[in-house]
Amino acid sequence: QQVSHSVSPGIALQGLGGLVAVPLCERYGRLPVLFYSQLFSLAATVGATLAPSYGAFTAFRALQGFAGAPPQVLGLCVVHDLFFARDRARKVNLWAASFLVGPYLGPLLSGLLVLRLGWRDDFAVLAGLYALSVVVVAALGDETLFVRAGMPARVSREKGANGGRASSSSLWGVWRDQCSLLARPYLLLPTALFITPITMWTIGMVMTVSQFVLPPVSAGGYGFSTVALSMLHFSPIVGTVLAEAWGHWFNDFLAARHMARFGPECRLTATYLAVLVGAAGLVLFGQTLDHHLSWVGLAFGWAMLCFSTLANMTAVSAYLLDCLPRQAALTAAWLNFARVVGGFSVAYFQMPWFHRNGPALSFGLQAVVMVGATLAVLATQIWGRTWRVRFPAPRGGEGTA
Repeated sequence: QQVSHSVSPGIALQGLGGLVAVPLCERYGRLPVLFYSQLFSLAATVGATLAPSYGAFTAFRALQGFAGAPPQVLGLCVVHDLFFARDRARKVNLWAASFLVGPYLGPLLSGLLVLRLGWRDDFAVLAGLYALSVVVVAALGDETLFVRAGMPARVSREKGANGGRASSSSLWGVWRDQCSLLARPYLLLPTALFITPITMWTIGMVMTVSQFVLPPVSAGGYGFSTVALSMLHFSPIVGTVLAEAWGHWFNDFLAARHMARFGPECRLTATYLAVLVGAAGLVLFGQTLDHHLSWVGLAFGWAMLCFSTLANMTAVSAYLLDCLPRQAALTAAWLNFARVVGGFSVAYFQMPWFHRNGPALSFGLQAVVMVGATLAVLATQIWGRTWRVRFPAPRGGEGTA
């Protein structure tokens, strides 16, 4: 439980990091923010690797979460910069799958590495991956926000010098528009009132699943070994991959069939089935724990929950990108904030809730919260068109083409 608590501050700071990154990427460009994000993440990971105490380790992990947040925001911006509207839903789906699979792939690999290596060596491997990322961004990355004619030097683009000259946006102007954008109900409801209660259980599951399966059978657990726990992380990866395959065509099907009549709100129709799958996954997970059924029920329930997370993220991201195409960066920041703001807290109340009321009731109520969150989607579909006319998006801080 102490280990899961060490992850929570980093998750919380991911939301703040995304909000800080947006004014910078609108002022100086996508590439410098991405480059320095990876560089500072590398430094924080090295600090965690060499940390002399648990407190220092937790602090560096929090800094790692803050510094590593911008890529989770910039993806939606780059999709807007590079692709036509008809292609964006598929690209958003692929981008979301790439970062949503990370929280499961990391524990899978680190759980296997730690068997042969110490935890410091395990983090050293992660630092090596960040170093590789820095090299790849420096060698292959390019700017997507600004017209690059007359920008001959790659180093200048990475420093943000050319972007600073090309942009008409100010840091204060972007920050002001970012804050005012949240007051638009067609952004607030799908993010704060839908994405937050949907994704918080997914993030919480990653931090607490070990406490369900590692204890011995006599203590109510499943007696999993470290290897078995690592292999269990294949189930959310499978769920995420299946959601990517599903969303690759279903979102385009909805748009082609209903966009002309219902507008961008038709994209949100994809969330209803996804929520039912996720709620069923939570119920299955809780019932499996309550009756101590086969671990296969845990794997299927977790996979269903992760399927729901990606499918919902893609639908809401595509909707917001259709509604606010010139505010892609600002939208992505609030979407990322909504995704992580609830998840970091689950590690603090999940296990006390589990022990007090039992798994069937606790996970069942989580499913009820998920289903109830669809009321925000329903309201957006009914009144979204009216809201977009009544509360237009701010026109400042949009960057320059």
